[in-house]
Amino acid sequence: MDAQMYCREKYADLATVHDMEDVKTLNKIFKDANRYPVWIGLYDDRNNWKWSISDSSFYKDGETEFRSWLSTQPNEYGYFDYCVTTDSNGKWNDKDCKTSYNVICSDVEGQNVTFVYININMNWTAAQSYCREHHTDLASVRNDLENTRIRDMIPGGQFAWIGLFRSPWMWVDGLKPSLRYWADSEPDVATEICAVAYFGPGSSGKWADWNCARKTTFVCFSGMKHVVKLKLRSSSSLDLNDPTIQEDILKQLKQKLVNQEENKSFKLSWKKQSDGSIFYTEKKEDL
Repeated sequence: MDAQMYCREKYADLATVHDMEDVKTLNKIFKDANRYPVWIGLYDDRNNWKWSISDSSFYKDGETEFRSWLSTQPNEYGYFDYCVTTDSNGKWNDKDCKTSYNVICSDVEGQNVTFVYININMNWTAAQSYCREHHTDLASVRNDLENTRIRDMIPGGQFAWIGLFRSPWMWVDGLKPSLRYWADSEPDVATEICAVAYFGPGSSGKWADWNCARKTTFVCFSGMKHVVKLKLRSSSSLDLNDPTIQEDILKQLKQKLVNQEENKSFKLSWKKQSDGSIFYTEKKEDL
């Protein structure tokens, strides 16, 4: 998108809106504007598929990227399909997460996994909760062998939820929105995967989804970004892929920086790796 290229060349990136303070700041900037759309740094990342089991040690190289899509899938055109089922042929479909299907749960011990077919119709979120309460989690499918094992459990012509899903909207800094500030009935078109904010009378900076190819004004973020590699030593019982633990670490780091720096107007966020994970286990080199 031209707007993002410009922002990255001249500033840092398209603007991100993480809280109501950011909303207030942008409304002050555009207080005299007529009602018109402005590109912001929110977009629908269609490649952001990830597994409900987030522990990176469960996967060997390339296993988080294993897929067995039906030839026409994923096909979100006109729909909002962010969760995945598999069928009795071992082929995957993206589906509306609110739809009810049977479920494939998993019991995990180290690298070993046992799959369990749950003959109860429920939506994806309920399926995830059920599997985490009664088993380990929704099933991750790491390779062809596991896909075949699951395929053979599903009755002919039926579908079942697996643990693959994606978060539909992300900021350009890699964070999932903690603030939802959509205008009424937005987002409303699954093929419109970039976001604008409306300013001016009666708009207040509310968001809407737009076709990325359209041209309009935009707002950039001019702050400096610094990437710092952090090495942590933790006990084996601490799951660094837990979002709550990640947030706690950020809060502690920010407090230390606030105590050291006069300028307190900064934000911290984790940088995701190509597989969607934040932390990885450092391998010890042979002596």
